[in-house]
Amino acid sequence: MKILVINCGSSSLKYQLIDMDNESVIAKGLCERIGIDGGHVEGKTSDGREYDLEINLPNHTVAFHKVKDALLEGDCKVIDSLDEITAIGHRVVQGGALYNQSVIVTPEVIRDIDKLSALAPLHNPAHIQGINACTEVFGNEKPQVVVFDNAFHSTMPKYVYSFAIPQELAKKHAVRKYGAHGTSHKYLVERYAEMKGISLEGTKIITCHLGNGSSITAVKDGKCMDTSMSLTPLDGLIMGTRSGSIDASAVTFLQEHEHWTPEETSEFLNKKSGLLGVSGFSSDMRDNIEARNNGDENAKLATDMLFYQIRKFIGAYTAAMNGVDAIIFAGGIGENSIPTREAVIKELGWLGIKLNEEANDCRGKEIKISTDDSAVEVWVIPTNEELAIARDTKRLVETL
Repeated sequence: MKILVINCGSSSLKYQLIDMDNESVIAKGLCERIGIDGGHVEGKTSDGREYDLEINLPNHTVAFHKVKDALLEGDCKVIDSLDEITAIGHRVVQGGALYNQSVIVTPEVIRDIDKLSALAPLHNPAHIQGINACTEVFGNEKPQVVVFDNAFHSTMPKYVYSFAIPQELAKKHAVRKYGAHGTSHKYLVERYAEMKGISLEGTKIITCHLGNGSSITAVKDGKCMDTSMSLTPLDGLIMGTRSGSIDASAVTFLQEHEHWTPEETSEFLNKKSGLLGVSGFSSDMRDNIEARNNGDENAKLATDMLFYQIRKFIGAYTAAMNGVDAIIFAGGIGENSIPTREAVIKELGWLGIKLNEEANDCRGKEIKISTDDSAVEVWVIPTNEELAIARDTKRLVETL
């Protein structure tokens, strides 16, 4: 069984074609800068063939057609027909209170994802474009599955996911903490248990998915207890362009004095804040680290804010679980930013954590970066949301 996994971000589309007989990746690639000047498509096959294309990508539909072309045509062709693909699995950031598990795509599911776009304004509309593009190419008969990012967080206790507002209003509008990146957090703890040869029962793990969007999750007995993102992916840590947690009164103060509409306020907090807003020049952690090293004070402030907030969430979640056995770093920053991991871990000595600096000098590698005598294990585990999505897709398709 071959499953095509589509992971649409706000301005990107990642794909993997996976052979589920042995869970090997046949081909994978990335379309980036969708809807932005300088569109780029790249990919590679399991036997080492690669392609790289600079092309305008006005929307996710155009991007998906480029994916189809890459699989079927040219030097990186890996299949002779779309019929070889059994099903398509999609990542969807927000399923709200409507979905706490993966489901087969139906018109009703698409309508629900659309209705929930206000909870993930950068992502849910892009996910719908990806689903519709697949339908356009494959037809209505090819099964598609959506795997919701918030599903893993559905185990949070009510006292964790509730807001301190009148409960009749919270129920009326389904306003509560939902979380995001659940597919990644779930994969990370399961992969950790697999590597250690242990059951997740009795474990206390903190997973740090750090990238352009970042979230940290407390996982107890293999289940989510708390997570840093909330009603939408805006809450929690400072991110690439998102503000992260901010006093609601600061928002209304700025809204009043800058005469912003609600839409303009959302645009400001989601797309013009975070590392970009603080540094004044870039949402990319690599750019900010480089500028920091060259003496840029705003870049230093932006990165110091992130380092501090990561440590703060780790400390809070250690308290919430009454201890921690392992901390896992993943995502573009978590897997690749050596200075970020070092800055965070070296300030966690109160937990008995000791950094293995030689092991930490790595990027994109599955490795333990704490010393053998560290009281808490610290790992880098490259996340694999695509494989997690493919597994759920296979499971559901086999029930049809």
